[in-house]
Amino acid sequence: MAAVSPSLLGSPRLRLLARVWQVAAVGGLAAFAGHALLRHRIGLDHFFNYYWYNGLTLLAAAAVVARAVTARTERVAWAAFAVGMGAWSAGELVYDFWYAGNPPYPSIADVFYLGFYPAAYVGMVLLVKHRISQIGSVVWFDGAMASIAAAAVGAALLFEVVLRDTDGSTSVIVTNLAYPLGDMLLLSAVAGVFALTSWKPDRTWALIGAALLSTAVGDGIFLFQSAAGTYVEGTILDALWPASVLLLAAAVWQRPKRSEVALADRPLLATSLVCGAIGLAILVYDHFHRVNVLAVSLAGATMVAVSFRLVLTFRENARVVGLLRTHAVTDALTGVGNRRLLVDDLARMLADGESSRPGLLVTFDLDGFKLYNDTFGHPAGDALLIRLANSLAGVVAPYGTSYRLGGDEFCVLADVSGVQVEAFLDATVAALSESGVGFDVTTSYGAVELPREATGPTEALRLADQRLYTHKRERSGRAGPDEMLLQALFERAPSLRDHVGEVLTTARIVGESFGLGAAELEELRLAARLHDVGKLAVPDDVLKKPGPLDPDEWAFIQEHTLIGERILVAAPGWHGVGTIVRATHERWDGKGYPDGLAGTDIPLAARIIAVCDAYSAMTSHRSYRLPIADERALEELRACAGTQFDPDVVVAFCEVVEEMNHRRRRGVA
Repeated sequence: MAAVSPSLLGSPRLRLLARVWQVAAVGGLAAFAGHALLRHRIGLDHFFNYYWYNGLTLLAAAAVVARAVTARTERVAWAAFAVGMGAWSAGELVYDFWYAGNPPYPSIADVFYLGFYPAAYVGMVLLVKHRISQIGSVVWFDGAMASIAAAAVGAALLFEVVLRDTDGSTSVIVTNLAYPLGDMLLLSAVAGVFALTSWKPDRTWALIGAALLSTAVGDGIFLFQSAAGTYVEGTILDALWPASVLLLAAAVWQRPKRSEVALADRPLLATSLVCGAIGLAILVYDHFHRVNVLAVSLAGATMVAVSFRLVLTFRENARVVGLLRTHAVTDALTGVGNRRLLVDDLARMLADGESSRPGLLVTFDLDGFKLYNDTFGHPAGDALLIRLANSLAGVVAPYGTSYRLGGDEFCVLADVSGVQVEAFLDATVAALSESGVGFDVTTSYGAVELPREATGPTEALRLADQRLYTHKRERSGRAGPDEMLLQALFERAPSLRDHVGEVLTTARIVGESFGLGAAELEELRLAARLHDVGKLAVPDDVLKKPGPLDPDEWAFIQEHTLIGERILVAAPGWHGVGTIVRATHERWDGKGYPDGLAGTDIPLAARIIAVCDAYSAMTSHRSYRLPIADERALEELRACAGTQFDPDVVVAFCEVVEEMNHRRRRGVA
């Protein structure tokens, strides 16, 4: 017999009484079973079969009634069990002492016996309500399906035996069938509760299940033997009924345990598979050996329930997969898309290449957020990120999607066909800015036009990050790497100062004539300023040599674009500038250096700088030659258009220079 939970017994006296009860129950049941096995040797049949047997039943009933009276919680449930136990005890007393063990059938005792079943069922339902919470419709359905399957088993086994061997008047048949029906009802309910708890019942439910199973087995054997005329009072069979009521009494005194049923913790198909196997087995058996209509009906209902449960399972799995997909591509804090979703969306946008609609990729980094976080705390920082993310999503929603890449970094991917890009960027910057007492959070950004400037996700993100860092550096007001590198170059070769200024001025104007965007013009500006930075590594005797260079010296000079690229890419966000500088000495016909690029494979910014650099070199004084006139330099450029230089760039450059010369002659600034 299971131990009574000490937590339910407040005083030492009650704990002592519980211990006495437990010893009495275990000892009394053992004595009764011993007598049943050795009754031919011991005798005392009347004493054990009447007084001892009923004493055990009353001992169990007293414990259940005491639990109902003293319960602080679940009192109504235990009261229902107490009513059932009272009815059972009354039936035993009427059977043994009123009818002296020889009652009519059916009798008043049967009314009391059968009263146990509805009372116990009500108690179980109330107990489920108290002890099992957070049960969804699918879990409830599993419990109902298990109950139907258990009832089908009972109908096919217990009910079938009773039905086959029962005859007599209508009242006799009804009474005989009422017992197995009641047992089936309670056992199916227990099976349902076990299913609700993922087949991991606590001690209370395990003891209730054992008690009801003992009752069902005892009733089934008794009815079968009674119908066959083989029942003998006082055998070991009679020990099953006092054992069942004592198990039930022990169950009501166990520690209450509330179960939190979570669908994710339950086997989704185990219950369906077992119930389906039960229903199918009964139907197959019925094909060869007919069973009663109730068993077949319950087996059919079980199969219908299993089929419906499979539909629910697939629907639930689809819902779970959808939730997992949403969580996988959603930022947990702000609810906007994360980096994974950005990469997927970006790949889809660029999948059609040049045929895709014009898009815009913008990466953002908050300025001043770290100070805000340190000042007001991380919860306030998280709240700010949520507000800014919602604001950005509202601005972007009509055109595309917003994302949080992590920390204080955000991103936007938008369809900008028919949209004023500058106005759109201003709106996103405003959405990601907030100020108040003691703080001012703004944002820097890097924008890339798709697919014109990038045709792959990696390339687009890299370019956006480069421009973001450039913008952040400009907004900070600090001297960038270009200023320091130029100062070092001018200290080394002061004559390059004017040359760099001329190339920068003309390159910017030519770039504007080609319709370059703000970000592209910024890269062109930086590359034009730093296109000679690799000459820092060229020795003076080569750089300032008055005569022609020998092959070794010329090879050294050709390395300066590679050196310039290596210097520039060391700075965050300068990879694009370094690529342009590397290509400034490529030729349109592919005979340039260092990579032998030709035509439009050469970056446009590098083609522009090449023309501007050549013109400045021809019209400036060099250690190895005198400058030439502007008109002759322009003629030289036109002569080399299509071989050394991009013809379109040459045309645009000549127009720019002629316009500048015309304005200069007129004295216009």
